Amino acid sequence: MAYQTIDPTTGELVTSYAYLSDENLEIAVAKAHEAFENTWRRVPVTERAKIISTAAAILRQKRDEYACYLTLEMGKLISEAHAEVSLSADILDYYAKKSGDYLKARALPDSHGAELHIEPLGVLLGIEPWNFPYYQIARVAGPQLMVGNVLLLKHAENVPQSALAFARLFEEAGAPTGVYTNIFASIEQVGKLIEDPRVRGVTVTGSERAGAAVAERAGRYLKKSVMEMGGSDPLVVLEDAPLESTLDSALFGRMFNAGQCCVGSKRIIVVGKERGNAFLDGFIQRMASLEPGDPEDPKTTLGPLASEKALNLLLDQIRLAKRDGGKIALGGGRIDRPGFYLEPTVLTHITQDNVIYTQELFGPVAAFYVVENEGEAIDLANATPFGLGASVFTDDIERGRRVAAKIDSGMVFINQPVWTAAELPFGGIKNSGFGRELSELGFGEFVNQKLINVAPAGAPPWGPSPWPSTHG
Repeated sequence: MAYQTIDPTTGELVTSYAYLSDENLEIAVAKAHEAFENTWRRVPVTERAKIISTAAAILRQKRDEYACYLTLEMGKLISEAHAEVSLSADILDYYAKKSGDYLKARALPDSHGAELHIEPLGVLLGIEPWNFPYYQIARVAGPQLMVGNVLLLKHAENVPQSALAFARLFEEAGAPTGVYTNIFASIEQVGKLIEDPRVRGVTVTGSERAGAAVAERAGRYLKKSVMEMGGSDPLVVLEDAPLESTLDSALFGRMFNAGQCCVGSKRIIVVGKERGNAFLDGFIQRMASLEPGDPEDPKTTLGPLASEKALNLLLDQIRLAKRDGGKIALGGGRIDRPGFYLEPTVLTHITQDNVIYTQELFGPVAAFYVVENEGEAIDLANATPFGLGASVFTDDIERGRRVAAKIDSGMVFINQPVWTAAELPFGGIKNSGFGRELSELGFGEFVNQKLINVAPAGAPPWGPSPWPSTHG
C-alpha cells in the first residue's frame, strides 16, 4: 500500500491507502479540466469567496477534529496543531476578502487606454510535504481557487488522512466537483501529470532533489512552476541583543514543530566570545528542559519526528558532524522510548570542512557558532546554498536593517524568528527555490496578466491611443 498513516509516537501502522489507478487519475484530471473550463472560472469572485470563507469557518468549527489528524500522522504538538488549523483558516479568509481587489483591472498610467486584466491559467498541480499538512495546502488553495484556477493536490505519503480531511473541507463548503481534488498519485503518475497539456502549472514544497526534478520536467513542457525547497536559516545575535528574550526566540525558532520547519532557525550565530558562551549556556538549558511525550498531552513540549526515515537521517548527520570534528554540546541520540523521538541536540565546532556545514538539519538539532564581529556573522549567514529566511537580533533597529540588507535570503525578520501570515510573502532564493506564496505576490504566480489596449474608433494602426485631452 502506498499512502500510510504510521503513528510516530509508537511506530505502528494505523491505516493504508492504495495509489490511484491510472484510469481514476484520468477521470480526476478530466473533471478538473471540465470544472475549470465550464464552471469555476465563470463563477463570480463574490461566489467563490463565499465558498472559500465557508471552508475557513468549517476549519474553525472543527478545529479539534482537524488538529487530531496532525498529531496522529506526524506527531505535531496539540497546541501547534490547533495553531496550524487556525492559520490555515486565516489564509483562506484573507484571500476570500482580498481577491476582489486583486482581480480588478489596472490601468497602465504611461499608456492611455492600456489595462492589465488578471485571468486564471487552468488546472494546477500542487505537490506538498508532511510537516504542515494544512498550511502548505492553504497557501496554495486560498489564492489559486480564488483567482479561478482549479487544483489537483498530491500530498505526502505519510499524511493521507490529513489530505482527505482537507479535500472534504472544500466539498463540504460547496465547491463544485473538480475544483479541488486530492490524488494519491505515484511519482510516475506525477510525471505524467506534469506533461499533460491540461495541467498549466506546478507548485512544489519539498526537497531540492524533488524540486529540481519537477522544475526540469515542467520547464520542458513550458509549465509555470513555483518551488519552495527549504532552508538553513541563520539566527544572528548581535552584541547588544537582550539575552533572555533572544534566547526564548531562538528556542522557538529552532524547536517549533519539533524543528521540522523550512524556516526554522537551524544555525545560531552569536557575535562575541563572552556573549557566545552565555548564549550557549542559556540555549542548552532551554533545549534540555523540553519534555518528550504524547503530542496530544498539553504538557508535552517535545514531540516525535514524523517518521523513522527523518529520525535516521538526523542521526546520520549528527554522526557525520562528530566524525568531521564537530562537538555534541547536548543530546545527539535517540530517546529510549517507543516512537521516533530524538534528543534535543546542539552541535558546536562545525567548520567549513565539516560535511554538515552546508546541510539542512530538519529536526530538533541546532548548529551553534560564535564569531568575532558583525562582518563574520554576515559571511557565515550567507555561507549556505540556501536562502529562505533569516533573523537578526539587536537593540539597534537601524543596525538590524543594515545587517538584514546584507543577508542573502528571501525573508529577514528583525528581533523575531521567521514566522508566517497570510499577508506576508513567503519564499526564498538560491537553492531554496523561486516564486512566492501568500500575500498579493502569491496570488499573482499562476495568472495571465492580460493586456487590453483600447483606442477610439478610427485610430491609426500604430502609436499611442489618440484620446481627446478631455477623455476621463
